[in-house]
Amino acid sequence: MRSLIDILSLSTEEIDELIAVAEDIIARPEAYREKCRYKKLATLFFEPSTRTRLSFEAAMYELGGSVLGFSEANSSSAAKGESVADTARTVSCYADIIAMRHPKEGAPLVASMAASVPIINAGDGGHNHPTQTLTDLLTIKREKGRLNNMTVGFCGDLKFGRTVHSLIEALSRYTGIKVVLISPEELKLPGYLKKDILDAKEIEYTETTDLSAVMPKLDILYMTRVQRERFFNEEDYLRLKDSYILTPEKLENAKSDLAILHPLPRVNEIHTSVDADPRACYFRQVLNGKFIRMALILKLLEVE
Repeated sequence: MRSLIDILSLSTEEIDELIAVAEDIIARPEAYREKCRYKKLATLFFEPSTRTRLSFEAAMYELGGSVLGFSEANSSSAAKGESVADTARTVSCYADIIAMRHPKEGAPLVASMAASVPIINAGDGGHNHPTQTLTDLLTIKREKGRLNNMTVGFCGDLKFGRTVHSLIEALSRYTGIKVVLISPEELKLPGYLKKDILDAKEIEYTETTDLSAVMPKLDILYMTRVQRERFFNEEDYLRLKDSYILTPEKLENAKSDLAILHPLPRVNEIHTSVDADPRACYFRQVLNGKFIRMALILKLLEVE
């Protein structure tokens, strides 16, 4: 029995295999409609989520399975003080696989040690969000036709953005990747990620506060929101929240085949007028999330 807690627990071969299965699901959905018949997914969401939770639910339903669970901690026995480990062990009695989101870093790992079924980390605090990373990789592959030899710009909150951290870790294992880090000084990528990932893998990277200056060289632009829930004081949040707002004017010097990604939800960091640009991929990205989660559920349940 295997869980997915961290994107680095998957080899690049396994990631490529998941992407291939997802692309086959997109091409032949009818072949997968009964694959998880009589299987149950439990969604344990101790923290609010719309996209991720509904994406998991849609994935399981499209595989012919069923879903049970809760969408906030106060509607679960956690409100009575039950430990994550006990919750996981209990829910293992009812479900074949569990998707868990938790505000505390490491909670899904603790759950995976206690559960008797696979656990999928659906986001733990500012730490990991491996299924978003798989979604991002599938989107890049479908938009660009490859996962190597490209310049990827990450813009916005690079300090607290778990999606950014996970995607940098994943892309660092492909060849010919260059990284451009665009953020205010206060929200720069943490030093340990630069040291442990970018420097350790000898990945060429630059840091800047100026999005317009680096726009012409980007193949991928990964936008993120400045997350109010990760700030300790409101003043810092209000000062930084509108640091980078992507508009059609800012895209005038961009490549014609640039792919603009965003893990969503967006607040105002991408102006709605950008949505009509064919380079805007973020809603296609949402749909890709359902397909890659279908592939992952099949893999962890060892369904052929």
